[in-house]
Amino acid sequence: MTTVLESINAALIDAMSDERVVLLGEDILDPYGGAFKVTRGCSTTYPERTLSTPISESAMLGIAGGLALAGKLPVVEVMFGDFVTLMADQLINHSSKFRWMYNDSARVPLTLRAPMGGRRGYGPTHSQSLEKHFLGIPGLNVYAPNTLTNPGKLLSYAIFKDEDPSLFIEHKLLYLKPILEKGFGEMIDLLVEPLDPQGFINRISFSGVKPVVSVLTYGYNFEIARDAMMTLAYEREIFIEIILFDLISPITTSPKNPRLVLSTKVVTLEEGVVSNGWGAELTSSMAEAQPGLTIARVGALTLPIANSKSLEDQILPSKESLMKAILKFAG
Repeated sequence: MTTVLESINAALIDAMSDERVVLLGEDILDPYGGAFKVTRGCSTTYPERTLSTPISESAMLGIAGGLALAGKLPVVEVMFGDFVTLMADQLINHSSKFRWMYNDSARVPLTLRAPMGGRRGYGPTHSQSLEKHFLGIPGLNVYAPNTLTNPGKLLSYAIFKDEDPSLFIEHKLLYLKPILEKGFGEMIDLLVEPLDPQGFINRISFSGVKPVVSVLTYGYNFEIARDAMMTLAYEREIFIEIILFDLISPITTSPKNPRLVLSTKVVTLEEGVVSNGWGAELTSSMAEAQPGLTIARVGALTLPIANSKSLEDQILPSKESLMKAILKFAG
């Protein structure tokens, strides 16, 4: 089976057959191939357009912005997603604004790939999920691949179809996960239904069963939600649905659309700090349109992420914390 890493790597190499695509990042040249080996093979196949940069995140994104303005399709790999804070000025105050500042005569189609997330013991400055700080920025699109939909295809869309800057969130624990085959394995009991024309939002539910709780999530969190979904169904006969987002900002269907969820009890799941996050914004918009919704948010505690595994596990959301929130609603 194809892993998420293999899918993204293959998509990168395939994308670079287009001479407009330029790859930039730290230590991305072979044989090292990047900190998580996602760029392995790119410099061997396309040495002239695979550029190893100095340790200056703001500089590499500034260069990418200039390349994009010049008609290229730059893809930037930041070694750890935590370092997007060093790129915020280039991304928020410049690249995402040029289209609007120059009356649509300039576009900046750059893609920033960022390995995010914890659970590997890397500590407080290399384990965060900071994507919430980049949500709602006009002109900036934020993607989060998962194992249900093809990560490489999503990356190709961000590179070639999205004419605005893109932040592509890759959770570190996803890299070695196999991509699910729809209709095979443990997905055989589940129905997958796209909820928007682009397929950026999908409903996963048990066919013919009305869910008692709707779990809204993205990225690696789908693994936690899916595990909880199967345990609840087979051990407790409690059936939930998962609403899985590939594009987490902007949302491609109105959160006020009552068709988004099939229940009146909603739980959001994200790895970032739960306060002021993706789930808070999404559910507040839903509640404005549907006052009868009951809402809970599951995410990280408001603490730096510890190196110690036992403490890290307590800080980050888990299958157990998600099931606790679901069971509180389901009775």
